Amino acid sequence: MIEKKHIGFIGTGVMGKSIVKHLLSSGHKVSIFTRTKEKAQDLIDMGAKWAQSPGEVASQVDVVFIMVGYPSDVEDVFYSEQGVFANGKSGLIVVDLTTSKPTLAIELYEKALTYGMSLLDAPVSGGDVGAKLGKLSIMVGGDKEVFDSITHLFKLFGEHIVYQGNAGAGQHTKMANQIAIASNMIAVCEAITYAKKAKLNPETVLQSISMGAAGSWSLSNLAPRMLKDDFEPGFYIKHFIKDMGIALDEAKTMGIQLPGLEMAYLMYQNLAEQGFENEGTQSLIKAYNK
Repeated sequence: MIEKKHIGFIGTGVMGKSIVKHLLSSGHKVSIFTRTKEKAQDLIDMGAKWAQSPGEVASQVDVVFIMVGYPSDVEDVFYSEQGVFANGKSGLIVVDLTTSKPTLAIELYEKALTYGMSLLDAPVSGGDVGAKLGKLSIMVGGDKEVFDSITHLFKLFGEHIVYQGNAGAGQHTKMANQIAIASNMIAVCEAITYAKKAKLNPETVLQSISMGAAGSWSLSNLAPRMLKDDFEPGFYIKHFIKDMGIALDEAKTMGIQLPGLEMAYLMYQNLAEQGFENEGTQSLIKAYNK
């Protein structure tokens, strides 16, 4: 019988909201904070306890998950006067699910130790669908014993949970994930464009190629949305641009060149400049629909 913990969650956006629902439905007490309380009202109605700040969450719980947008948001959650470091208690386990900078993950890990806290960097992949189904991929960096102590919590919203190594390893793994997705999204769009130009039924084409050697998560889950002109965000373009920018910076630091990633980055930046930054990443097909 696993002891139920008081869990905190900071940042209940598209994916975070679904994760909180899994935590609540498993019987855990959950305290939450997000910048716009109204957007979390359904979670409050389900039994989540509202807190006024990240620090108030951290002061109440045993484990706190963080899922915000940008590295600057992560820094604010940790370092502000109403943040985790200033208000969390010794022994607190902090899990950053945000896709952020590996260097920041290492910095926060080391800082957390000075407060008697433990920190894991644990970015996820799977988008809104994976979060709703509780089948996210979770890549974790930090102390192995801390990871082992809360693996049962990861299993409530994740299906593929892999410990990657020391602090920062989770974020580096997520960069590899985003690099693979970036070039694959171009390939998916070009396959659909080709099928249409060849006067094929693209839905029928997907039935064949999604199950063969060309199969991928994006082909199975995002290509159908492209065909329906469904551009609602499972993952925002603006956040994908952020991720690709981090990966390119890391690649430069390591002295490697990633031309596929560079091409995808420029294509998505162009879409953002056209006003599509708040749409889902499947909107890349718009670059071909001309």
